Amino acid sequence: MWSGEQTTAESTTKQSRQTLLGDGYGGLCQRAWVEIDLAALTHNVKQLKKLLSPHTELMAVVKADAYGHGAVAVSQTALQAGASWLGVATIPEGIELREAGIEAPILLLGATHTAQQVKAIAQWHLQPTICTAKQALIFSEVLAGLNQSLPVHAKLDTGMSRLGTPWQEATEFVQLVNRLPNLKLASIYSHLATADSPDPTVMREQHQRFKQAIEQIKIAGINPPRLHLANSAAALVDSDLHYDLVRVGLATYGLYPAPHLQSSSNLKPAMQVKARVTQVKTIEAGTGVSYGYQFIAQRPTQIAVIGIGYADGIPRNLSNKMQVLVRGRFVGQVGAVTMDQLMLDVTDIPDLEVGEVVTLLGKDGENQISADDWATTLGTISWEILCGFKHRLPRVAVHY
Repeated sequence: MWSGEQTTAESTTKQSRQTLLGDGYGGLCQRAWVEIDLAALTHNVKQLKKLLSPHTELMAVVKADAYGHGAVAVSQTALQAGASWLGVATIPEGIELREAGIEAPILLLGATHTAQQVKAIAQWHLQPTICTAKQALIFSEVLAGLNQSLPVHAKLDTGMSRLGTPWQEATEFVQLVNRLPNLKLASIYSHLATADSPDPTVMREQHQRFKQAIEQIKIAGINPPRLHLANSAAALVDSDLHYDLVRVGLATYGLYPAPHLQSSSNLKPAMQVKARVTQVKTIEAGTGVSYGYQFIAQRPTQIAVIGIGYADGIPRNLSNKMQVLVRGRFVGQVGAVTMDQLMLDVTDIPDLEVGEVVTLLGKDGENQISADDWATTLGTISWEILCGFKHRLPRVAVHY
């Protein structure tokens, strides 16, 4: 749920608190929240557009609630900044955008097969991915009953081994899609499995397969109106992969798919996660903290409790491994992260008070903690971190 926009960067001001709490919960959501910097999103889209030729369009991938950033606000911001397409995974995600008044073309990246799904796609003017001949036949039959045509996007599997018809069968597949009544071929596309790897071997192999498939399709007399292949990594790494459209997810939100791509564009993280101190206490040496006493104080220690936990999306496996920012200084988390709360060792922060803001992800002063930092500690990827923040944390639009 989104509250109104903050007008200052400092969440602890009276004005910002009022804005944060103006979310229909009567002030009950002030314990923790996710801030989304819409100016950073705008900046990122414009930076990405600079990498593209004038004929290449940009699709902002806003599936999974825009990677946890809030699909409607992100979509509106991205379109205003220069994106012309949106990508979602599911039909309800597309419907949410349409109900918000968004009219841009929306590509449904997931597979759909039932008559009910086809009717919903047609009703809400979404554009489906067609992965198989059987799926194409279902769509054509249902649409004929509706007396309606629909733009569709033919998906080829060039090595991802996920959705799509094998690239070796591309010509027959696309010929079928192209001749079936009520289907309008809008594009042919594929997806890269290793574009974020420093070794481009597999990516180049997939690209070659894609080119071969398209060449054979053209020989068969079909001129695809649009081709697309590049995800965020490919968009950043090689302009030969851009074609007519790039599908950009992670980079839209200001993160790089891999460390070696950080020099390719100047992106700004759009998400910050913050919570408030709910209690401060001093414990004696030898005192355990939280479930299982995973931390035992070795000295008299000042402990701060903050109102956020694993039910909000803080991975429990970060227990005793994470740092946060308090007054711009790094502070260690101690003890097991619990469902709704976690504890900090704030012995070196003098006179800390209940209500002060703690930054879990984001920047405070000269220091910063990123989703990449958490992902590295956990042995996972930043995508998972961003998508993990639950919706009992209100999303608050800010402009830094």
